[in-house]
Amino acid sequence: MKLTYLIPTTLALLPTILSAAPTQSEPTLVERVATANPAPEAEANTNWQAPVDTKYFHEPGGDDELGHYDIRYFKEPVSYEVRGETLYNLIRSYLTVFREKDIETWIAHGTLLGWWWNGKIMPWDWDLDTQVSASTLTWLGENLNMTFHDYTGTLSDGSSVRKRYLLDVNPNHVERVRGNGQNVIDARWIDTENGLFIDITGLAETNPSMQPGIWSCKNFHRYRTRDLYPLRETEFEGVPALVPYSFDRILTEEYSARALTKTEHQGHRWIPEQKEWVKQDTLHRFGGRTTAPNTVERAHIPESLLGDGEPKAGLNNLFKAVR
Repeated sequence: MKLTYLIPTTLALLPTILSAAPTQSEPTLVERVATANPAPEAEANTNWQAPVDTKYFHEPGGDDELGHYDIRYFKEPVSYEVRGETLYNLIRSYLTVFREKDIETWIAHGTLLGWWWNGKIMPWDWDLDTQVSASTLTWLGENLNMTFHDYTGTLSDGSSVRKRYLLDVNPNHVERVRGNGQNVIDARWIDTENGLFIDITGLAETNPSMQPGIWSCKNFHRYRTRDLYPLRETEFEGVPALVPYSFDRILTEEYSARALTKTEHQGHRWIPEQKEWVKQDTLHRFGGRTTAPNTVERAHIPESLLGDGEPKAGLNNLFKAVR
């Protein structure tokens, strides 16, 4: 009797129970698209690869200070005074060794500007710049790459110091186009004590059929053959050196004419009587004044442009070596 009443009651409640149970809904269009095309983050765990590092020379940092050391020999940043001594011996050793081996090279960029002023390195510079032809660069890579060179240098107190330098040629020098910009420096002359260096860049006629006589490096500097050659004999930091024939044109095109007359820069002031750039916070020679009494400041004219006591400029001057 009880079973008879139970079955009809259960059957009567069945639609209500079924309607209350959760149902499997169809995925929306957005859900189907997301499933078929997972977000990049979902794939990164399995497919991501680190970018390939194509840069040959590496530095410990990218700012003005850390960006001018070779990471292989860097220990810590050097002082202003040590940097000056290091660069002084770097360029003297480089120019001396290259001349002894009859390798043609000339000073360039900021180093050339320093020569223009007084035949010396600008005291605020962090590195030095020289150039060679692409054919010379190829010869260096085949004959002197990764060679060490010993040199007896000089410290500020006049004492001697034994130095060792590495000539390292970037294997990417054979590519004469800029590419991704990571290998615009073709070679370096490196101080193995602290990692400071000379940047060496090659010049080549990259498009001789369309632009004959136009030489360029991988950092968009362009020169005409007649501006470079014949190279001029001179001196830089007391040793024989070469500079481009039309050095004045090259400097004004790269830095503007203002760079040849501006007498304050990077916390230094040009002192005509001394023919030196001096740090402004150390100027005490004339009681805080930068010039001696009764003197008139004027733009510096290098001895290379002087003749018979009268200043001359331009390409028609009779060149004299900086003394």
